[in-house]
This record gives sequence, structure tokens and C-alpha cells, in this order.
Amino acid sequence: MRLKNYFLPTLRENPSEAEVVSHKYMLRAGMIRKVAAGIYNYLPAGLKVIKKVENIVRKYMNEAGAIEVLMPAVVPAELWMESGRWNVYGKELLRLKDRHDRDFCIGPTHEEVVTDIVRNEVKSYKQLPLNLYQIQTKFRDEVRPRFGLMRGREFIMKDAYSFDVDDAGAEASYQKMYDAYCKIFEACGLKYKVVEADSGAIGGSFSHEFMVTADTGEDFVISCTKCDFAANIEKAPVLDEGVVPDEPEKKSEIVTTENIKRVVDVAEYLGIPPHKHVKTLIVKGDNKFFAILIRGDRELNLVKVKNFFNLSYVEFANEDEILRITGGPVGFSGPKGLKIPIYADYEIKYMKNFVLGINEKDKHQINANLGRDFDVDGFGDFRNAVPGDKCARCGEGEYQITKGIEVGHIFKLGTKYSKAMNAYYLDKDGKQKLMVMGCYGIGIGRTAAAAIEQNHDEKGIIWPVQLAPFEVVVVPINTNSEDVVNLSETVYLRLQKEGVDVLIDDRDERAGVKFNDADLVGYPLRINVGAKSLSQGNVEIFIRKTGEIVTVKKEDVIDKTLQLLDELREGKI
Repeated sequence: MRLKNYFLPTLRENPSEAEVVSHKYMLRAGMIRKVAAGIYNYLPAGLKVIKKVENIVRKYMNEAGAIEVLMPAVVPAELWMESGRWNVYGKELLRLKDRHDRDFCIGPTHEEVVTDIVRNEVKSYKQLPLNLYQIQTKFRDEVRPRFGLMRGREFIMKDAYSFDVDDAGAEASYQKMYDAYCKIFEACGLKYKVVEADSGAIGGSFSHEFMVTADTGEDFVISCTKCDFAANIEKAPVLDEGVVPDEPEKKSEIVTTENIKRVVDVAEYLGIPPHKHVKTLIVKGDNKFFAILIRGDRELNLVKVKNFFNLSYVEFANEDEILRITGGPVGFSGPKGLKIPIYADYEIKYMKNFVLGINEKDKHQINANLGRDFDVDGFGDFRNAVPGDKCARCGEGEYQITKGIEVGHIFKLGTKYSKAMNAYYLDKDGKQKLMVMGCYGIGIGRTAAAAIEQNHDEKGIIWPVQLAPFEVVVVPINTNSEDVVNLSETVYLRLQKEGVDVLIDDRDERAGVKFNDADLVGYPLRINVGAKSLSQGNVEIFIRKTGEIVTVKKEDVIDKTLQLLDELREGKI
């Protein structure tokens, strides 16, 4: 490809809308352009990266025995009503009506559609196992789309669905996808972790996330310092352990905290540290309200709350609901006198003489104690794990936290959808049995964005060679020199014949402009053809990843370029 004829509108300045590195560089490198919040055009270079991710995904899905299909983006509501998700999924589901006033949605995921296909076409155990996948555009109406392709509303996803005769078969299919995903992300040149995860709205008995590790990641990964346990922060369990302080219960006292309601501010005002406070948080789910007590310096984990009470959704109560339930404003809630179920995090068992809200504006209680001043209906693991918590898997190591970006998620669904939608098969005895399902997703755009988050510097992107829009850029430094132009053309054409994805920067621009654009876009290798080095029979090869310049004889440039590309692919550079 000749850059003079290519569409690569690079930007010199950082766009004001960009919040993370991948968003900034994809905009500046001319790969994407915003159409609306969370919706982007893929420009040619960005589309090339997307297609390279897709091809890697397709290769290993096919090798694992999955079969590619394509399902519609627009899905009739009837299928979602069959599964029970139409009224559960929430506002992320974009609903619409056709001209006949029939309800549809833009599919954020396709369990219902694929189950409908299989229940109509698969009748016998002889047709199983079966794994169908697609690479397709999805839409989820995120409340706050941000970070470019990392959290868009419209996005490209690979979603696969397996169907088996029993749990053993489903677990074998799950393991095949687990192994295929490892190969996919390794083939993309990415460093990643596999972590246990919550199944969320998809459902199922267990799941794993594939997280690309990056300091700029938006997700937190909990791992153990001793064993191989790893989980996302929503899933990581906290043990019920502690020691009740060896101190007498003090006399409680009501104190005035005028216009002070945040724990950190109350703590500073009273001179009592946040870990000696108890927050009472009012949450709601499935039209029911609950009070959850956690330590003042901890964060409530809504996913754990949802799973503990087996709710279809959970969220914090709003200000009006809190006032109605507690009789006091936000920031002053406490457990006394509440007519809703009250549960406490395990840590509350091991606290004495703490600060507590009393459902009255500008008032708090000091030296409050469980049992004497209030009671709870039960205890549970309701908080986010933090560094230093003992590992719930081995009981010996401690948790540590790293940042990551979720790029893939696999689920063992069981019979959730097959039961709801009557997806049966006949076994070898002619008996009707439910198919056992799994589902497996990869965010194509997120994978590309995660590669940038993991591989960049202050100049721009440093693409893994497997994903780069072009593997090599040939830069004639002086287009007025016939020798420079001729050798550049020769190198460009010979690399093309060798199957290298190569670009020649034949623009009439200064060398500095060409070099800056090359660094920004992130081509793994840049071949500099300049009059000065050429006068000595040499050509320079710049390695973007290391910043190293390799000087070679002009007759050796093709062989050396091919060698360096192989070393980049193999991780030797």
C-alpha cells in the first residue's frame, strides 16, 4: 500500500474526548472516528487491525471444532421473553418496534437466537456436541460509554455457543474453549491472566475472564501470593475470620456531626479512623430492599449482594427511597428501627465500639456495639477484597491486586436456556433430555484497544507484529533523490512478494513528519532509506519495540527484515 493513496488522517494533538491511552492513540493514528457516544467509524488502518484480530480468533475457533455462522443483529422480543431475559436485562438492552408495532431488540448477546436454531435443527444425540460461533456487531446501551473501543455501545464481538449431551461433555467443550482462548491471546502477542469471574446477566454455574494486564486497565484482578488463584474483584471471596478486640464495651453516645456525612469527613471530625466506622447501605433488587452493613473503609460489592440474595438485579436505593425507609437523609443511615432485612459483612462480627449512623440528620452514635445496640438477620461476604486479605483458596497466601482489561469471557451455562426454550434431544435410548450449554465471548475491538494499553510509549503505539495495521513501513527520506526512490520502491515491492504487509510512505513530507507518524501508528519495523547511508551502501531498520536501529547492507535488507519479523512474532525481541 502506498501512503500517498491511503486514507490515514493522523492528528498532532491529543483529542479532548480521549480518556485512556488506546482511545487517544486510535484517534490520533487515524484508526477510528466518533459518530455518537460509544459509536465509532473504523477507518482503514483501524479496520485492518480489527480484521487481524478476527482472523486469529477464527483460526483457533475453527481448530477447536467450532463452526462459524452469522445471526441477525435485530432479534424479536418473543425469543427473549421465552428465556425470561426481556424483563430482566435492564436499560442496556436497546429495544425498538417495527412498523407493525412488534417488539425487537438489538442483540447484545445471542443465547436465545442460537438456542432457537439448535432446538429446531438438532434432534438426536448423534448430532452433538455442537459449537456454533459468529463474529458480529453488538449493541449495549451503556449508561456511560467511554474509553473509545474499550467501553463502547456498539462493538464487534466473537460469541460462541456449545451444546452437549451432559455435564461431562459440557465441561470438555468448556476446556476446549479455555485452551483455544489461551492460544488466541498468545497469538495476538498479549500478556494476560485467566481469572474466575461472576456470570452476571448471562447466567450459568461458573465462568472465567481473560484479562490483558495493563497499568491503565479499568478492571482489578485479585491474585494470591502463594497459589494460582486469580479472580476479578466482583468474584474474589473474603474469608470469615477475625478476632474480637479485647476491650470492654463502652457507653454509647449520640454526637452532633452537622453537615458532615461522608465517612472520611466524620472520621476526621471525630478523630476516630474510618476502620472504626460502620456504614449502613440501603440497596434494592427485585422490588425488595435490604440494609447491608460494612466497615467504613470498605467498598460494597453489589455482585456479591445479588448472588447472596439470589436477585436478578441489585442497585443502590435513591435518596427518596432512603428517606422513606430510614426516616433520615443519605449519609446518616443506621440499622436501628429499620423494617427491612439487615445483613452485615463478616468483618462487623469482629468490631467493637464503632461509629454508626442513627437515621437522623447531623447525628451519629459513637461506641455502638452489635448485639447491645442493634441486631442483624445474618452475615455474609459483601465487600470487595483488598490487598492483604488472606486467600480464600489456599488460606496461606495473601491477595494482591493488579490492573487488567477484560477481553474474553467464557461461561458454563448448564440448562438455563435449553430448559427455558425447550431445547431437547433424544438420547440413545430414545429418551428426551435437555442440552447442556456453554457460551464464550471475545471483544474484538477491546482486544485491539487492550493491545495498545499494554504496548505504547509517549510517541505512540507499539503494535505486536501480529496485530499491526502494517508490519513494515518503508520510508524514503529524500524523495528528490532518484537512488533513494528507486531502492525504496525495490524494497517495497520485494517485501510485498515475500508476503509482508508493507506500506511505503511516498508522501512529499519531511523525514521528521514521516518518522513521527510511523511512531504514532506503531509499525513494528521502519526501513529508512536515506541518501547519506545509501552512499555507503547501507539501509537502516528501526525496531519500534526497542528503539534500536540496525544498519544493514542494501542487498541484505530483505533477509534481515524477514528475520526481525520472525523474531518479533516469536517474542525474541
